[in-house]
Amino acid sequence: MRARWASAMVLALSLTACGVGGGSSSIAAKDTLVIGVKADQPGLGLKKSDGTFEGFDVDVAKYVAKKLGAKNVTFKAITSAQRETFLQQGTVDLVFATYSITPERKTKVIFGGPYYVAHQDTLVRGSDTTIKNVHDLKSRKLCQVAGSNSWKRVTEEKKIAAGLVPAASYSACVGDLISGTVDAVSTDDLILAGFAAQKGQAVKLVNAPISDEKYGIGIKQGDLKGCEEINKAVTDLFLDGTAKTLLDKWFGPSGLKVTTTVPQFEGCG
Repeated sequence: MRARWASAMVLALSLTACGVGGGSSSIAAKDTLVIGVKADQPGLGLKKSDGTFEGFDVDVAKYVAKKLGAKNVTFKAITSAQRETFLQQGTVDLVFATYSITPERKTKVIFGGPYYVAHQDTLVRGSDTTIKNVHDLKSRKLCQVAGSNSWKRVTEEKKIAAGLVPAASYSACVGDLISGTVDAVSTDDLILAGFAAQKGQAVKLVNAPISDEKYGIGIKQGDLKGCEEINKAVTDLFLDGTAKTLLDKWFGPSGLKVTTTVPQFEGCG
Protein backbone atom coordinates (compact mmCIF):
# COMPACT_ATOMS: atom_id res chain seq x y z
CA MET A 1 0.00 0.00 0.00
CA ARG A 2 2.79 2.36 1.01
CA ALA A 3 4.61 1.66 -2.30
CA ARG A 4 1.47 2.40 -4.35
CA TRP A 5 0.96 5.66 -2.42
CA ALA A 6 4.57 6.70 -3.08
CA SER A 7 4.20 5.91 -6.80
CA ALA A 8 1.02 7.95 -6.99
CA MET A 9 2.74 10.92 -5.36
CA VAL A 10 5.65 10.74 -7.83
CA LEU A 11 3.20 10.66 -10.75
CA ALA A 12 1.24 13.62 -9.38
CA LEU A 13 4.39 15.67 -8.89
CA SER A 14 5.57 14.81 -12.41
CA LEU A 15 2.29 15.93 -13.94
CA THR A 16 2.40 19.18 -12.00
CA ALA A 17 5.96 19.85 -13.12
CA CYS A 18 4.95 19.33 -16.75
CA GLY A 19 2.11 21.82 -16.47
CA VAL A 20 -0.60 19.30 -17.32
CA GLY A 21 -4.09 20.78 -17.24
CA GLY A 22 -2.96 24.39 -17.64
CA GLY A 23 -0.58 24.55 -14.69
CA SER A 24 1.79 27.35 -13.82
CA SER A 25 3.87 26.77 -16.98
CA SER A 26 0.97 28.06 -19.11
CA ILE A 27 0.46 31.76 -19.73
CA ALA A 28 -3.24 31.06 -19.16
CA ALA A 29 -2.49 30.60 -15.44
CA LYS A 30 -0.15 33.57 -14.88
CA ASP A 31 -1.17 36.63 -12.87
CA THR A 32 1.68 38.65 -14.37
CA LEU A 33 2.60 38.70 -18.06
CA VAL A 34 5.60 40.25 -19.80
CA ILE A 35 4.68 41.04 -23.41
CA GLY A 36 7.15 41.89 -26.18
CA VAL A 37 6.07 44.73 -28.49
CA LYS A 38 7.80 46.97 -31.00
CA ALA A 39 8.99 50.34 -29.71
CA ASP A 40 9.44 52.21 -32.98
CA GLN A 41 6.40 51.48 -35.16
CA PRO A 42 3.80 54.26 -35.03
CA GLY A 43 0.22 52.97 -34.91
CA LEU A 44 1.37 49.49 -33.86
CA GLY A 45 3.96 49.60 -31.10
CA LEU A 46 5.59 52.86 -30.11
CA LYS A 47 7.42 53.75 -26.90
CA LYS A 48 6.46 57.22 -25.71
CA SER A 49 8.66 59.70 -23.87
CA ASP A 50 7.14 58.68 -20.53
CA GLY A 51 8.23 55.06 -21.06
CA THR A 52 4.76 53.67 -21.82
CA PHE A 53 3.80 51.95 -25.07
CA GLU A 54 0.93 52.67 -27.45
CA GLY A 55 -0.50 51.29 -30.69
CA PHE A 56 -2.79 48.64 -32.15
CA ASP A 57 -0.58 45.72 -31.07
CA VAL A 58 -0.36 47.15 -27.56
CA ASP A 59 -4.13 47.57 -27.26
CA VAL A 60 -4.81 44.06 -28.59
CA ALA A 61 -2.24 42.67 -26.13
CA LYS A 62 -3.99 44.43 -23.23
CA TYR A 63 -7.36 43.04 -24.32
CA VAL A 64 -6.06 39.47 -24.63
CA ALA A 65 -4.16 39.66 -21.31
CA LYS A 66 -7.32 40.81 -19.55
CA LYS A 67 -9.29 37.92 -21.09
CA LEU A 68 -6.59 35.53 -19.85
CA GLY A 69 -7.11 36.85 -16.33
CA ALA A 70 -3.71 38.53 -15.93
CA LYS A 71 -3.70 41.15 -13.21
CA ASN A 72 -0.40 42.77 -14.15
CA VAL A 73 1.00 43.38 -17.64
CA THR A 74 4.49 44.69 -18.41
CA PHE A 75 5.54 45.63 -21.92
CA LYS A 76 9.08 45.08 -23.15
CA ALA A 77 10.60 46.53 -26.32
CA ILE A 78 11.57 43.84 -28.81
CA THR A 79 13.11 43.85 -32.30
CA SER A 80 12.23 41.52 -35.17
CA ALA A 81 15.46 39.57 -34.65
CA GLN A 82 14.77 39.02 -30.92
CA ARG A 83 11.27 37.55 -31.08
CA GLU A 84 12.04 33.81 -31.11
CA THR A 85 14.98 34.12 -28.71
CA PHE A 86 13.04 36.14 -26.12
CA LEU A 87 10.22 33.58 -26.13
CA GLN A 88 12.54 30.58 -25.94
CA GLN A 89 14.58 32.09 -23.08
CA GLY A 90 11.50 33.20 -21.14
CA THR A 91 12.42 36.89 -21.37
CA VAL A 92 8.82 37.52 -22.48
CA ASP A 93 5.67 35.44 -22.11
CA LEU A 94 4.00 36.63 -25.33
CA VAL A 95 4.96 38.56 -28.44
CA PHE A 96 2.62 41.04 -30.15
CA ALA A 97 5.03 42.62 -32.63
CA THR A 98 3.83 42.44 -36.25
CA TYR A 99 4.92 38.79 -36.01
CA SER A 100 3.97 37.20 -39.34
CA ILE A 101 3.22 33.48 -39.14
CA THR A 102 5.56 31.42 -41.33
CA PRO A 103 6.33 27.67 -41.53
CA GLU A 104 9.91 28.27 -40.39
CA ARG A 105 8.86 30.28 -37.33
CA LYS A 106 6.27 27.64 -36.40
CA THR A 107 9.15 25.22 -35.78
CA LYS A 108 10.42 27.52 -33.01
CA VAL A 109 7.30 28.96 -31.35
CA ILE A 110 3.53 28.44 -31.18
CA PHE A 111 1.31 31.06 -32.77
CA GLY A 112 -2.04 32.16 -31.45
CA GLY A 113 -4.34 33.85 -33.94
CA PRO A 114 -3.76 35.47 -36.35
CA TYR A 115 -5.35 38.57 -34.86
CA TYR A 116 -5.05 40.43 -38.16
CA VAL A 117 -4.13 39.67 -41.78
CA ALA A 118 -2.10 42.51 -43.25
CA HIS A 119 -0.72 42.74 -46.80
CA GLN A 120 2.83 43.49 -47.85
CA ASP A 121 3.10 46.76 -49.73
CA THR A 122 5.75 49.36 -50.53
CA LEU A 123 6.56 52.81 -49.14
CA VAL A 124 8.42 55.36 -51.27
CA ARG A 125 9.30 59.03 -51.03
CA GLY A 126 6.36 61.35 -51.52
CA SER A 127 7.91 62.86 -54.65
CA ASP A 128 8.67 59.50 -56.33
CA THR A 129 6.50 58.77 -59.37
CA THR A 130 8.63 55.94 -60.80
CA ILE A 131 7.83 53.12 -58.35
CA LYS A 132 4.25 51.95 -58.85
CA ASN A 133 4.58 48.25 -57.90
CA VAL A 134 7.07 45.69 -56.67
CA HIS A 135 8.50 45.11 -60.17
CA ASP A 136 9.68 48.71 -60.28
CA LEU A 137 12.11 47.92 -57.46
CA LYS A 138 14.51 46.30 -59.93
CA SER A 139 17.95 47.90 -59.59
CA ARG A 140 16.61 50.18 -56.83
CA LYS A 141 17.85 50.31 -53.24
CA LEU A 142 15.54 48.35 -50.90
CA CYS A 143 15.79 48.45 -47.12
CA GLN A 144 16.60 45.10 -45.45
CA VAL A 145 15.61 44.72 -41.79
CA ALA A 146 17.32 42.04 -39.70
CA GLY A 147 14.92 39.31 -38.60
CA SER A 148 12.22 40.28 -41.13
CA ASN A 149 11.05 38.17 -44.08
CA SER A 150 9.63 41.07 -46.10
CA TRP A 151 12.71 41.77 -48.22
CA LYS A 152 12.96 38.04 -49.06
CA ARG A 153 9.52 38.15 -50.69
CA VAL A 154 10.79 40.82 -53.04
CA THR A 155 14.24 39.47 -53.92
CA GLU A 156 13.78 35.71 -53.46
CA GLU A 157 10.09 34.94 -54.04
CA LYS A 158 9.37 37.63 -56.63
CA LYS A 159 12.92 37.42 -58.04
CA ILE A 160 13.27 41.21 -58.17
CA ALA A 161 16.93 42.23 -58.46
CA ALA A 162 16.84 45.05 -55.92
CA GLY A 163 19.93 46.22 -54.09
CA LEU A 164 19.61 45.48 -50.37
CA VAL A 165 20.63 48.06 -47.78
CA PRO A 166 20.71 46.69 -44.19
CA ALA A 167 18.95 48.44 -41.31
CA ALA A 168 18.19 47.51 -37.71
CA SER A 169 14.49 48.45 -37.78
CA TYR A 170 11.71 49.84 -39.95
CA SER A 171 11.97 53.21 -38.26
CA ALA A 172 15.60 53.30 -39.42
CA CYS A 173 14.41 52.26 -42.90
CA VAL A 174 11.96 55.15 -43.08
CA GLY A 175 14.70 57.56 -42.02
CA ASP A 176 16.94 56.16 -44.76
CA LEU A 177 14.09 56.48 -47.26
CA ILE A 178 13.52 60.15 -46.50
CA SER A 179 17.26 60.89 -46.61
CA GLY A 180 17.69 59.08 -49.94
CA THR A 181 19.87 56.24 -48.64
CA VAL A 182 17.25 53.76 -49.91
CA ASP A 183 14.54 54.08 -52.57
CA ALA A 184 11.85 51.93 -50.96
CA VAL A 185 10.68 50.10 -47.86
CA SER A 186 8.54 47.01 -48.42
CA THR A 187 6.67 45.34 -45.57
CA ASP A 188 3.20 45.01 -44.01
CA ASP A 189 0.72 47.73 -44.94
CA LEU A 190 -0.21 48.39 -41.30
CA ILE A 191 3.43 49.17 -40.50
CA LEU A 192 3.76 51.41 -43.55
CA ALA A 193 0.42 53.13 -42.90
CA GLY A 194 1.57 54.05 -39.41
CA PHE A 195 4.74 55.68 -40.75
CA ALA A 196 2.82 57.38 -43.59
CA ALA A 197 0.45 58.94 -41.06
CA GLN A 198 3.41 60.11 -38.95
CA LYS A 199 5.62 61.47 -41.75
CA GLY A 200 2.93 63.15 -43.86
CA GLN A 201 3.83 64.06 -47.46
CA ALA A 202 7.46 62.98 -47.06
CA VAL A 203 6.44 59.39 -47.89
CA LYS A 204 3.55 57.58 -49.56
CA LEU A 205 2.13 54.08 -49.91
CA VAL A 206 2.26 52.53 -53.38
CA ASN A 207 -0.97 50.57 -52.69
CA ALA A 208 0.08 47.50 -54.67
CA PRO A 209 -0.03 44.57 -52.17
CA ILE A 210 1.92 41.39 -52.95
CA SER A 211 1.11 38.99 -50.11
CA ASP A 212 -0.95 38.21 -47.01
CA GLU A 213 0.78 38.71 -43.68
CA LYS A 214 -0.89 36.81 -40.83
CA TYR A 215 -0.06 38.57 -37.58
CA GLY A 216 0.33 35.89 -34.93
CA ILE A 217 0.75 36.02 -31.17
CA GLY A 218 4.05 34.39 -30.29
CA ILE A 219 3.89 31.81 -27.48
CA LYS A 220 6.62 29.54 -26.11
CA GLN A 221 6.61 26.03 -27.59
CA GLY A 222 4.49 23.53 -25.67
CA ASP A 223 1.85 25.88 -24.24
CA LEU A 224 -1.17 24.53 -26.10
CA LYS A 225 -3.54 25.52 -23.30
CA GLY A 226 -2.38 29.11 -23.47
CA CYS A 227 -2.74 29.15 -27.25
CA GLU A 228 -6.30 27.86 -27.10
CA GLU A 229 -7.27 30.50 -24.52
CA ILE A 230 -5.68 33.22 -26.63
CA ASN A 231 -7.68 32.16 -29.69
CA LYS A 232 -10.88 32.43 -27.67
CA ALA A 233 -9.88 35.95 -26.66
CA VAL A 234 -9.10 36.95 -30.25
CA THR A 235 -12.50 35.66 -31.37
CA ASP A 236 -14.15 37.85 -28.71
CA LEU A 237 -12.02 40.80 -29.87
CA PHE A 238 -13.77 40.74 -33.25
CA LEU A 239 -17.23 39.60 -32.19
CA ASP A 240 -17.69 42.35 -29.59
CA GLY A 241 -16.56 45.10 -31.99
CA THR A 242 -13.29 45.95 -30.22
CA ALA A 243 -11.17 45.04 -33.26
CA LYS A 244 -13.04 47.50 -35.49
CA THR A 245 -12.79 50.23 -32.87
CA LEU A 246 -9.03 49.76 -32.52
CA LEU A 247 -8.40 49.53 -36.27
CA ASP A 248 -10.38 52.72 -36.89
CA LYS A 249 -8.56 54.42 -34.02
CA TRP A 250 -5.05 53.66 -35.24
CA PHE A 251 -5.38 53.42 -39.04
CA GLY A 252 -8.58 55.26 -39.96
CA PRO A 253 -6.73 58.58 -40.61
CA SER A 254 -4.35 56.86 -43.07
CA GLY A 255 -7.17 55.89 -45.43
CA LEU A 256 -6.04 52.25 -45.39
CA LYS A 257 -8.91 49.82 -45.94
CA VAL A 258 -8.93 47.42 -42.98
CA THR A 259 -10.61 44.06 -42.40
CA THR A 260 -12.93 43.68 -39.41
CA THR A 261 -13.99 40.03 -39.66
CA VAL A 262 -12.53 37.21 -37.54
CA PRO A 263 -9.37 35.85 -39.26
CA GLN A 264 -9.06 32.13 -39.94
CA PHE A 265 -6.93 30.68 -37.17
CA GLU A 266 -3.83 28.60 -37.83
CA GLY A 267 -4.53 26.13 -35.03
CA CYS A 268 -2.41 25.42 -31.96
CA GLY A 269 -1.13 21.93 -32.88
